[in-house]
Formats: sequence, C-alpha cells, structure tokens
Amino acid sequence: MEIDLTPKSSKSVYGSDGGSYFSWSPSDLPMLKEGNIGASKIALQKNGLAMPSYSDSAKVAYVLQGSGTAGIILYEAEKEKVIAVKEGDAIALPFGVVTWWFNKDDTELVVLFMGDTSKGHKAGEFTEFALTGANGIFTGFTPEFVARAWDLEEDKVKELVGSQKGTGIIKVNDGFKLPEPSEADRKGMALNCLEAPLDVDIKNGGRVVVLNTKNLPLVEQVGLGADLVRIDAGSMCSPGFSCDSAYQVTYIVRGGGRAQIVGVDGKRKLEQRVKAGDLFIVPRFFVVSKIADGEGMDWFSIITTPNPIFCHLAGRTSVWKALNPQVLEASFNVSPEAEKHFRSKRLNAEIFFPAP
Repeated sequence: MEIDLTPKSSKSVYGSDGGSYFSWSPSDLPMLKEGNIGASKIALQKNGLAMPSYSDSAKVAYVLQGSGTAGIILYEAEKEKVIAVKEGDAIALPFGVVTWWFNKDDTELVVLFMGDTSKGHKAGEFTEFALTGANGIFTGFTPEFVARAWDLEEDKVKELVGSQKGTGIIKVNDGFKLPEPSEADRKGMALNCLEAPLDVDIKNGGRVVVLNTKNLPLVEQVGLGADLVRIDAGSMCSPGFSCDSAYQVTYIVRGGGRAQIVGVDGKRKLEQRVKAGDLFIVPRFFVVSKIADGEGMDWFSIITTPNPIFCHLAGRTSVWKALNPQVLEASFNVSPEAEKHFRSKRLNAEIFFPAP
C-alpha cells in the first residue's frame, strides 16, 4: 500500500488563556507511525506556563519564535537547570527528563518538538505525563499513598493535589516570579542554530548548522541528529538521501518552495509546494530535493541517528564525480561527448545551487 507523504500542519489538542498544545497525528500523517516519529508544538502567550511534565519519548526541541525560560530536570539530577531560551535554540531532551516552559513577554513563545516514539505507548505520537494539574499523576493515587510518599498530612495532600484545576498549560498572574535563568545551566544544554558556526555556507545558495554529539552532547542520549537549513531565494538543495538508514523529519520554519521525493523504481512519491508550518517525512533511502520560492526557505529537521551521513546526487561531492567515465557512458547509454559535458558541470558547487 502506498503511504501518503503529503506535508501536513499541526492541529490544536488543548489550550487555555495561557497557550495551546498542538500535535501531528498518524491518522493525518501516516509516516509518523511508519517511522515511529512524534511531532508537537506548544505556543505560550504572555505569562503562559507549560507545567512540569515528562514524556514517553526522547525529543529535540527547537524554538520557532519568541523567548522565555525552560526548566529541565535530567535523570536523577538533584537540581533543575533553568535556562533562557530564544528563537533558534535547539535543546536535546532524553528519556526521563522533566520540563516546564514559561513566557513572560508579549511575543508568543512557540517551541517545536520532534522525536522517536519507538519506545513510547503509541507509535507516531508523544504521550505526556503531567506532574500537576487536574490530570496530574498524583490525582490518581489515594490521599493515603500520597501522604505516605510526601510525609504530609492528608488535608495538606488534598490541598496540593486538588487546588490546580488547569491542565497542561496555565496562565500565571502578572508579577508572579518564576526562577531566573542561569547562564551556567545553559552550557551544554542548548545550541542556538542562528548564532552557531556554520557547517556549510554557500554564497547565494544556503547555510547549514548541524546538531551532533560534538556541539550538543545530549544528542547522543536522545539518539537523534538535527540540522537547521536556510536556503536563499530560488536556491536549490541538491537531491540526496540519508545513507545510514535514517528517516528525515522536516518542518518548514520560514518561507516556502517546492519539494520532490523519489522512491523505489524511480517513482516520484511527492511533488508539493511547502510552506511555513508544514511537516513531512522522507522515508529511508528515498531521495529528496527542494527549491525555494522568492523569499527563500528555512527548515529544521531531525534525522533518526545521532551523527547522520548524507549522500548527494548533484554537485562536486556527488557520486557522479567519483564514477569512472566509461561506467557513466554505459549506464546512461550516451556518447563520450555527452558524458564529458555532464561531468564538466557543477565542478565547484556543493549541496546548494543558487538561482540561475
């Protein structure tokens, strides 16, 4: 059966005056279930607080818009790390991490989450476990059990567990003080992809920042790689594929353009215009290419391996340049002159090709 690769936007799952939680569903995007991949977003209004929770999946978070504060408690840590977050930040969140997110500014804070659901409750979906609120974990225990666990009187337990009627995302009162972020806590926890050294920088073509175990060590625990790609107006991203059996999960951050994906037997599986907010998944070993519209196009991707390797099928580093001329002549069934003309092109270009 053919799997639909059509890009989709997220849908609202729940919300309050503090903000909303959005998700992509495998029923809308079947490749999520096929690839065991989850994707979601939170959008926090001013004074919005995404209350402490943990997930059944390891994730990479990327701040799409705004700035705020995140609290992160790593496995068996005795103290939370409180970090400032802003647009362009990428944060690796391993299994067992408890997080909260807060926006004190007027500009909406929007954070994207993408991750591996292979060990989760549902293939292709994140399951979140709230520590507080009307659906918090401790609402399910009897007061006796909670009192014994926390060494509190039962009336105090009922007050602590039952006072918060909100779920997931709430709005705190103006002037309410949450912990201030620490620069020391941020070290090793986040990488700003808009400020980090570029791994690829091609004039009038595009730029890439790659997240890996070197610049964001927690990526190894998450088991995912990621990158931010920004291509200029009319620029093309070389056709290529992940040559280490990984899925590519791509979210369009800004701008738009055209995407094509080709799969088994040279069949084109996708030919679609993509825009900001769209998410799509490239199956393993399928070849993908994109061309930006007049405003350029940025996308953030995760790859289901911590140190991904790509094979490009155009440009100076492509396989074509490595193949023997006679092999190309025979394989294309063309004359030596045609093969030489083909080989003479793209001698210096790599990965991104500026607009003609």
